[in-house]
Amino acid sequence: MTYLAGQKVILRDLTEKDLQMIYYWIYEAEDREHLKWNGPYYTRPEKTFDQFLEDYKYDLIKVGTSQPRDILVIEVDGKLIGTVGWYWEDECTNWLNNGIVIYDSKYWSGGYGTEAFSLWTDYIFEKMDVVRIGISTWSGNERMIRLANKIGMVEEGRIRKARIVNGEYCDSVKMGILREEWVELKSKA
Repeated sequence: MTYLAGQKVILRDLTEKDLQMIYYWIYEAEDREHLKWNGPYYTRPEKTFDQFLEDYKYDLIKVGTSQPRDILVIEVDGKLIGTVGWYWEDECTNWLNNGIVIYDSKYWSGGYGTEAFSLWTDYIFEKMDVVRIGISTWSGNERMIRLANKIGMVEEGRIRKARIVNGEYCDSVKMGILREEWVELKSKA
């Protein structure tokens, strides 16, 4: 079982019970502020819980294996507050993007995301033979840009007026960290 403990958060394997909570935060919760920041330029299709569960079937199968996880739950005091995940940008060049979402806005701006994202980025570099890890966000998501910067990512690209959020054009922002930069940061810690 994957279990990474920080001072504030725990990153752990996903369970089917967690998916009920994630579904709640995405489709049912009164507090769904996270949807305004996490890819608000995409239309999120309505899904039944069974359809939603099908999307995560492969992630549940990985639990109990030695395969690197592509999603972990962020937990604080036994409560699921968010998730971290990654996807291939280009598998041929060992380049992936990672991300984070804190569903419960009561846990924003308290250092939980910074610690979780740092643990997650370390996990990816330690478990996988990747050359670089990046993020892709939009210019209005200043929290994500600051978070990526805190863990050593630098802005590598800005595609102007590439996203529409609330009827306004925003830039797409690409940030990243190379393995050698991550190794250097860790040696100084």
